[in-house]
Amino acid sequence: MVLRTLDSFGDLHGKTVLARFDFNVPLDGERITDEGRITAALPTLERLVSAGAKVVAMSHLGRPKGVPEARFSLAPVAARLGELVSAPVRLAGDTVGPEAAEARSAQQPGEVILLENLRFDPRETSKVDSERVEFAKQLAEGADVFLSDGFGVVHRKQASVFDVADLLPSAAGPIVQNEVEVLSQLTESPASPYTVILGGSKVSDKLGVIEHLLPRVSALLIGGGMAFTFLKAQGHEVGSSLLEEDQLDTVRGYLAEAERLGVQLVLPTDIVMAASFSADTDHVVAPADSLEGTSLGASALGLDIGPESAETFAKHIADSKTVFWNGPMGVFEMPAFAGGTKRVAEALAQSDAFTVVGGGDSAAAVRTLGFADDDFSHISTGGGASLELLEGKRLPGLEALGW
Repeated sequence: MVLRTLDSFGDLHGKTVLARFDFNVPLDGERITDEGRITAALPTLERLVSAGAKVVAMSHLGRPKGVPEARFSLAPVAARLGELVSAPVRLAGDTVGPEAAEARSAQQPGEVILLENLRFDPRETSKVDSERVEFAKQLAEGADVFLSDGFGVVHRKQASVFDVADLLPSAAGPIVQNEVEVLSQLTESPASPYTVILGGSKVSDKLGVIEHLLPRVSALLIGGGMAFTFLKAQGHEVGSSLLEEDQLDTVRGYLAEAERLGVQLVLPTDIVMAASFSADTDHVVAPADSLEGTSLGASALGLDIGPESAETFAKHIADSKTVFWNGPMGVFEMPAFAGGTKRVAEALAQSDAFTVVGGGDSAAAVRTLGFADDDFSHISTGGGASLELLEGKRLPGLEALGW
């Protein structure tokens, strides 16, 4: 399975390149709070611009319900791209309407047009094939080739990801190509010891990746909200902490399978317990086997792994040659509950191992906490797509490119 790449297009001067990016960046009003997905796309955009291509860029942002919503406009993204790209960048006020048509008809080689949010049109995400294809045909009209460089959406069977690829000569951009190479290495040929760290809120979001990676890893470290389902499965009370009762039997199975395989499945030994879910609430560190015995009472909830657990996790990272991390260890947006996530990030940054941060909240966390992208071997631009690839799933957006 070999991905078609940008080189397969040949000379692009004067040609129109319809390019799918993932500019689904977090916003605070109109302020972009994490530019990672924008900066990741810059080398691709500069390569296309320098080749003299007419670039028609497209992306979604947020989860609009198939109609335009001002809060999900790509205007902040277009403005930032205009500051960063060495070419004119124009935002079209729609996707396939009169504003996009006018902008595309006037476009010159070396210029960039960003179409408005794709999900303002319900056909982008429609479950009806004919509706998606109809939208894809309108997007593809006048384009010479299609470049897929939004890795964060390649697991979606959507018009701009899957259907457009059938209508035009298509290829993977550098972001997608690099992501596939890096993440494939984590399942096919990882250097050992190989440690996987999983966090975030729900075990149910990580079932596939746990099942697929458990036979391949040396150690599996569990933090974040999902740790409480594991602790409960071991017989510990967890107060009002996040708990998925319906996953207890599944988790017990993972604990037994890890023991059978000789994999170290490491859970927190201490937890930062809080009186309520707020930044300035009272909080204490409690042993994981007596979370309800704190001064905060049985209604307390865990919002971070404790310092002892963080140091244990850091030691496992230091002893590893390959590390994959997906999901924060706590509510890192609140300083009182960011310690576990920050310590894991520090250990990864200090490690000589091949370290991969699995996108989504993990990528946002390391940047929010002051770490640079080059502190790690690779920061993925896709959360769900990264996990599905590591689960061994076939991803529609990659299959459409020949992979």
